[in-house]
Amino acid sequence: MREKKPHIVLSFNTTTQAMAAEKYLKENDLPGRLIPVPREITAGCGLAWKAPLEDKDLVLNAMTEAGLVWEAATELMLV
Repeated sequence: MREKKPHIVLSFNTTTQAMAAEKYLKENDLPGRLIPVPREITAGCGLAWKAPLEDKDLVLNAMTEAGLVWEAATELMLV
């Protein structure tokens, strides 16, 4: 069984926002990946960006500078 670790999970209001974030973050080699929204979060379009918690500021600052929008940033223990 894999160990759960702290992550930051960014949820989005729309699929378009999630896809734009994924495109930008991947193009700029930022950590994380697009995932289905974990059941602990009851918001959003069904997609979320998951990154290690230690990369929270890096990801949030990059998204802010790029003008990307997210609904919520939630810290969760995930595999």
